[in-house]
Amino acid sequence: MRLIKKLTSVLMAVVLATGLTACGSNDGGSSSEPGSASNSSSEEKTYHIGICQLMEHEALDSATKGFQDALKEKLGEGNVEFDLQNAQGESTNCSTICNGFVTDNVDLIMANATGALQAAVSATNSIPILGTSVTDYATALNLSNWEGHTGTNVSGTSDLAPIDQQEDMILEILPDVKTVGIAYCSSEPNSSYQADLMKKALDEDNIAYKEYTAADSNEIQSVITTACDECDALYVPTDNTMASSVETIKNVVVPAGVPLFAGEAGLCVAGIATLSISYYDIGYTTGEMAYEILVNGKDAGTMDIQTAPNVTKQYNKEICETLNITIPNGYEELTIE
Repeated sequence: MRLIKKLTSVLMAVVLATGLTACGSNDGGSSSEPGSASNSSSEEKTYHIGICQLMEHEALDSATKGFQDALKEKLGEGNVEFDLQNAQGESTNCSTICNGFVTDNVDLIMANATGALQAAVSATNSIPILGTSVTDYATALNLSNWEGHTGTNVSGTSDLAPIDQQEDMILEILPDVKTVGIAYCSSEPNSSYQADLMKKALDEDNIAYKEYTAADSNEIQSVITTACDECDALYVPTDNTMASSVETIKNVVVPAGVPLFAGEAGLCVAGIATLSISYYDIGYTTGEMAYEILVNGKDAGTMDIQTAPNVTKQYNKEICETLNITIPNGYEELTIE
């Protein structure tokens, strides 16, 4: 009888031990197997991206769209949320927006245009920042010993089209040009950088030039009027303030009969020709860089600044016909919306 009781006790212990082992196996197995709840939540992470855009403008709008499209394609629309805010051209608004992104602890900040980039850099040195529609990062961020990357929490894409090719375009269309007026907003350091490159290119071809700067949009009409009186052609680099007043510029240069060469397609509404890049493409590239940072853990500071892969010669047919200017072969007609 004692033997039967002992065997019964042993059998019950075995059954209990087996049951406990089975329960432990189920709990542990579900957390380590592929497709488990923990892995699923990782895969379904929603990334929160703050976008600070300096102002409403066709080029900047296109860059933002390219950025969003790239991330939605790579992450899936349900896995990324964008907080897009427009600063309406005001640097103080950029600061407020970017500080808000830091408070919200976004995963990444996309800064569209130089003023937005500078505000984002002032707001955080830890959250990854990607710029786009920025001409020269070394100038914008006051970096010395430039090697193509920032070494900080910042990277991005540049909208700089080759200035030497832009100068070649001026001489190709106007081989007898005597004096080129270079007009830009003095408060935009990237515009000054482009102006210096253009001056160097004109010096190499012994073409005279004069420099004209406007402190803000209120001075543009008078500055462009003076430039038209003193020069036989104008060059306006990629410049957000000038771009925001493109119709004002057009209403001066066309009646004056002075051909204007634009640093980007949006400005060519008032010009005869431009060496154009695709802002959508550089925005898309910025989105691809964001994916590398967010998903693959890339360090923004070690990522080289990217540029547009292609440039296109474009001309404004309407203004060329008005000014009786013949465009050489190899130029595409600019679509004016």
